[in-house]
Amino acid sequence: MRSTQAAGNRASTVLGRRLGSELLSLRDAAGKTQQQAAESINATGTKIVKMERGWVPMRDPDIRVLCEFYGQHDRKATARLLELAKLDRERRKARGWWQHSPNAGALAEYIAMEDVANRVRTWQLSLIPGLFQTADYARSLAVSDGVWEDPDDIERIVEVRMRRQARLHDEHPLNLYAVVWEAALRQLVGGPDVMRAQLEHLLQVAQLPNVRLQVLPFRTGGHPCITGPFNIVSFAETEAVDVVHVDAIASTVWVEDPAESSTYSNFFDRTARLSLAQHDTTQLIERIRQEI
Repeated sequence: MRSTQAAGNRASTVLGRRLGSELLSLRDAAGKTQQQAAESINATGTKIVKMERGWVPMRDPDIRVLCEFYGQHDRKATARLLELAKLDRERRKARGWWQHSPNAGALAEYIAMEDVANRVRTWQLSLIPGLFQTADYARSLAVSDGVWEDPDDIERIVEVRMRRQARLHDEHPLNLYAVVWEAALRQLVGGPDVMRAQLEHLLQVAQLPNVRLQVLPFRTGGHPCITGPFNIVSFAETEAVDVVHVDAIASTVWVEDPAESSTYSNFFDRTARLSLAQHDTTQLIERIRQEI
């Protein structure tokens, strides 16, 4: 599913769609119509449509009434939906710096999710993870992709990348677990000087207590995550569902189904187990840095 879906002047969110789909499943299982559901909360059928499609934030009283109306009497299940709704409301109200950055583009929703997350697991095949990139490395990537030609636009792209990194150092820092293929360390993005500085920076951030970095070496051969990079975003609420961000060349996809999200988590864990331990990872990075 694409990261953002518009409906008139409404826009769905990842969390809103997840919540809406669960309410839709409950309604279908109960054999209720949208009009019956609307009457149970003294609303119109249009409101139920918007709720089920994730177009609007949802009120706790409406969720409780609908759960009762659909025959959902499991308190834990209802509590999970309420936590999901709370998180979605917080995300919609967020007015972070990225809202005013015209070049955040398709990353805007991901940055907003990252801002309210407590943990991110990232798997990267050929690039240093964005939260670890130096300004020169990020600038070289922006220049090389050919999309950005105006120097001012490129600098704004770099600024977005640098400001995201504040999450690693704030009062409640983001826990970041990164597994990176060896190719990302050896690809000379920006040339030897830029890459040496990037690897030195990587060694520094790897020492942060909230960062775990592992490298998957070439010698491993085939592995579960060989098809492409992704990010798994997790939240502090115990009942919140992990969501997966997959950034392809021409589109951004969010994996929102719990079963599919679990598959990505399993693949990540399996690849991490094949990767170098943290101490061996830093030794490899240092050795590559000296070879450049």
